[in-house]
Amino acid sequence: MRPILHRNNKKKLVNDPVYGFIAIPDDLIFDLIQHPYFQRLRRISQLGLTNLVYPGALHTRFHHVLGAMHLMSLAVATIRRKGHEITPEEEQAVLIAILLHDIGHGPFSHTLEYDIVKNVSHEDISGFFIQRLSEQFDGDLDLALLIFNNKYTKKFLHQLVSSQLDMDRLDYLNRDSFYTGVSEGKIGSDRLIEMLNVHEGNLVMEEKGIYSIEKFIVARRLMYWQVYLHKTVTSAELMLIKIMQRAKELSLQGETLFASPSLSYFLKNEVTREDFIKKPEILDTFAKMDDYDILGAVKVWQEHPDKVLSFLCTKLINRELFKIEISKEPFSQERITLEKEIIRKRFDLSENDLEYFVYNEKLTNNAYNKKKEKINILMKNGAIIDISQASDNLNINALAQPVEKYCLCYPV
Repeated sequence: MRPILHRNNKKKLVNDPVYGFIAIPDDLIFDLIQHPYFQRLRRISQLGLTNLVYPGALHTRFHHVLGAMHLMSLAVATIRRKGHEITPEEEQAVLIAILLHDIGHGPFSHTLEYDIVKNVSHEDISGFFIQRLSEQFDGDLDLALLIFNNKYTKKFLHQLVSSQLDMDRLDYLNRDSFYTGVSEGKIGSDRLIEMLNVHEGNLVMEEKGIYSIEKFIVARRLMYWQVYLHKTVTSAELMLIKIMQRAKELSLQGETLFASPSLSYFLKNEVTREDFIKKPEILDTFAKMDDYDILGAVKVWQEHPDKVLSFLCTKLINRELFKIEISKEPFSQERITLEKEIIRKRFDLSENDLEYFVYNEKLTNNAYNKKKEKINILMKNGAIIDISQASDNLNINALAQPVEKYCLCYPV
């Protein structure tokens, strides 16, 4: 049965610091925003532990998805104006799909994506949430689910939700730039949206938007190195990942750790995609968990008798982060072994415990992936060309190549 929310006026406005006033388009979307599943996004940080480097980066997934919905409404208006049919039902469905595209994120967003659950992406969990909500709202989200899963006939609607030029990316670049203060991430989202079009059922960018696309791709590359893969952010997030792995290791061995009931469930169980399908109650348990469950536990675990867990938690809470070195070449096995031996002797660690103190990881920055669904340019003569071929900026071809760096992280 559809939830009944006793509100007479659902035509609300949200005052967003990035775009100004955002209108809630209709009653169904208002009711979805009010749903506890959605309100949880207020307690999920957009950028994990990035605020340890950029103190202003305290915005949430709630901010982001409202902004992405606003941009989607502008994109729908643009595409309609250019003669392509989008029915009112399709418009509502694509707005819901972008509004709920991140509802499956767990605590600290991408940081712990594969450590709370086992090989289940946030997109998978978002799909489970949309399906559950559609059941609660008498099937009103069925079309949104088809668009989200790319099973609807009008492929461009899914591409507006998830592609290399979707409303998700257009919002998070500007929003993350705004809250971190990193101006290199700012893009002209209004112009990019104005240049959108549809050709043979697929989303394209008109030729006169090439330079805006170039700036968009460059902004992504810069934001990855300056924000998303910033060395200090990487150190903090690796420490949090290791904390969760240690807590799960202890829990699976039968130790009782302080944790909220929802967090405790995921510490004691290796939850897979099949588990979400077979046991619907797992989704509700997941929905009760947010950043506060993790932070509350980490604060308490500082006093845990396990010296590895206690050490990592104390260091993270007090922002005494591990030293991190970044290299364009892989660190030699001799160097890694040397650091491990120094740390092993210093902290009197076993071989297993040592893995929680010395990390060697690869960092990949892929601003534009030609192997995925491409950004296609609609030329004035009607030809469709990939942005890397259409651009006269030689940097775009270079930016289409992934850049890999390597990090070595350890306590000092």
